[in-house]
Amino acid sequence: MLHGKKVIVVMPAYHAEKTLLMTYNDIPHDVVDDIVLVDDCSKDNTVEVGKRLGIKNIVVHKKNQGYGGNQKTCYTEALRLGADIVVMVHPDYQYAPKLITAMASMIASGEYDVVLGSRVLGTGALKGGMPVYKYISNRFLTLAENLLLGEKISEYHTGYRAFSKEVLKKLPLLENSNDFVFDNQMLAQAAFFGFRIGEMSCPTKYFTDASSISFKRSVVYGIGVLGTAFKYKLQKMGLRKYPIFDGNGKRLPDQ
Repeated sequence: MLHGKKVIVVMPAYHAEKTLLMTYNDIPHDVVDDIVLVDDCSKDNTVEVGKRLGIKNIVVHKKNQGYGGNQKTCYTEALRLGADIVVMVHPDYQYAPKLITAMASMIASGEYDVVLGSRVLGTGALKGGMPVYKYISNRFLTLAENLLLGEKISEYHTGYRAFSKEVLKKLPLLENSNDFVFDNQMLAQAAFFGFRIGEMSCPTKYFTDASSISFKRSVVYGIGVLGTAFKYKLQKMGLRKYPIFDGNGKRLPDQ
């Protein structure tokens, strides 16, 4: 518990057997009440490692659902377990799990509804090994999104995020993609529905066993990001309507 709030960490996993232990060991277990591991049909021993670590809430997809599909399961399980605050931590050890307490505290304070661990605030991204082309595309896409969404966020593309349960219950997350653009759609939805988004600086690590999408997938993701931002703008202007910004859109199962 953190200030009377139940904190649950969710880990969307795919081939994370080599890094899950490191990630788990750095989680502040004195603050985190439960951990949910969702394995997206890995072909390695991710699930076995999770069981050895004593993670009780493990969900295994029999068929690969994609990164977005994995998150939908993560958040559904967290709400089922009674979470007040949910922190998504990638089990590839690219982000620092020790910051969970700080991120969850920003939400527990009542000042923020969403908190992002930004790799760009400060100078950590390139020093941590982020490829230059990814850094440049990150900066370009973030600038375009800030202009279209009217926000001032340093990075929309971090996978380190914390949410209040109210965010997870209100956003029409089931309208979102099952692919990587899910992350971006979720932030655009949070902005669209007026949730307060905060950030904190987070170091990052790029190494052989850390997950990373290919250049081709990055291009597809970038196109999806721009498409999401333009949809946001068109709907705000009253010119079009889209399911991902529909207040009556499909939400996670009511718990």
